[in-house]
Amino acid sequence: MADGQFSSSPPCTPSTPEEDALARLRLIRSRRVGPVTFWRLLADHGSAAAALAALPEVAQAAGVEDYAPCPIELARAEVAAARRAGARMVLRGMPHYPAALADLPDAPPLLWVIGDTALLTRPMVALVGARNASSLGIRMARRMAGELKEAGFVVVSGLARGIDAAAHEAALPGATVAVQAGGVDVIYPVENADLARRIAEAGCRVSEQPMGLEPQARHFPVRNRLISGLAQAVVVVEAAARSGSLITARTALDQGREVYAVPGHPFDARAGGCNMLIRDGATLVRSAADVIEAIAPAPTPQPVAPALPPPVVADEAKPKRPLSRPLREIAALHSAILARLGPSPMAEDQLIRDLALSAAEVAPQLLTLELEGKVLRQPGGLLSKLN
Repeated sequence: MADGQFSSSPPCTPSTPEEDALARLRLIRSRRVGPVTFWRLLADHGSAAAALAALPEVAQAAGVEDYAPCPIELARAEVAAARRAGARMVLRGMPHYPAALADLPDAPPLLWVIGDTALLTRPMVALVGARNASSLGIRMARRMAGELKEAGFVVVSGLARGIDAAAHEAALPGATVAVQAGGVDVIYPVENADLARRIAEAGCRVSEQPMGLEPQARHFPVRNRLISGLAQAVVVVEAAARSGSLITARTALDQGREVYAVPGHPFDARAGGCNMLIRDGATLVRSAADVIEAIAPAPTPQPVAPALPPPVVADEAKPKRPLSRPLREIAALHSAILARLGPSPMAEDQLIRDLALSAAEVAPQLLTLELEGKVLRQPGGLLSKLN
C-alpha cells in the first residue's frame, strides 16, 4: 500500500479499502485504545472512521480531557515505513488473517507481515522455552520442530535466543512463523538478525506493534498471547519456574489451547517450569509424535476469518442479559480495578471477589489494562499495578 493512496473521503462517499485500512490503523494507534476497546468501538460506531470521530467525546465521558486520536500523518508515516521494510498490512477479514486469532476477544486489528502470508492460514504448533537452554533442550527443540514440519505443521515461536531460535532453524525453509515483540522491522535480539532475514525469505515474521518500535519488557506478554493464539497447541521444551514461557502456557490455557511440556531432571533449574506444568496437568510429551497424536485429526487449512466480530445473539432459552458494557461502565470498572491494585501483587481471584463481579466480566478488562501497560500479570495468578 503506497501511502499516497490514502486521501480524505468526500462527504457521504463510502470509504475505499485503503481509507478504511488507514482509519483502522489510526484507531488502534490512538491513546488508550487496545484491541478489546478497538472492537467495541467498531461495533458501537459501525466503522473505524466513525469511531475516530467519536473518540474525543468517548474519552471526555471517561474523564479524559483534550483527547485527540492518532494523527493521520503518523499513520501515513507508519505505512511508508512498512513499505520500505517490505511489510504488508493484514487486517482482520483479509484472506491471510489467521482464523485462530480472529476468534480471540483481543484479536489484533491488524498485523504487519514480512514473508509468506500463506503460512498464517496453516495449522500451527508453538514451541517455546528457555533462552539459556541446555544442549539437550536445543536438540529436543530442533528434533520436534523438524518432525512437526514433516507432519505438515507450521512452527510458531518468538525469535528469542535458545529454544525459540532452535525451533525456527529446524522448521526452515517454509514452515515457521516468528512473532516479534517490537516492530516487525526491529530485530531483537540482534544476534538473531541472520535468522530473522532467512525467516523473512522462507517463512514469515509478524507483529501487531508499530513499525520501528523497540521492544520493552511490557511488550513480551502481549506478544506471547499471539504465539499461543496462533497455535493449536503450545509445547514448552525447557523453562525455569519463573519464565516468559510459563506466561505463554498460562495464556494458552486461557485461550482454550492445549499445553504440552517436555520433562526434565529435577536438579536442572531450566526444567523446573516444565515439571511444574506437568504436575499441574499439562500433558507430558517425549517427541513430536506425542503432540501430533494428541491434536489429531490431521491438519487442514484454516477458514478465512470474518471481517468483524459476529453479533451477540441471546439464547432464547436463557435470561437475556447483555454481554457487553457501555464504554462509560468500562471506564468506571477500569478505575475500580486500578484503585484496588497496588505495587504489591494481589491474587486475581481475590480482586474479582472484591469487585463482586464474575470472572467473565473482569477478565477482558484486566487484559485490556495489561495491554495498555497499566497492570502487570505475574506467575501464580498474581496482579500488580504499574505506575
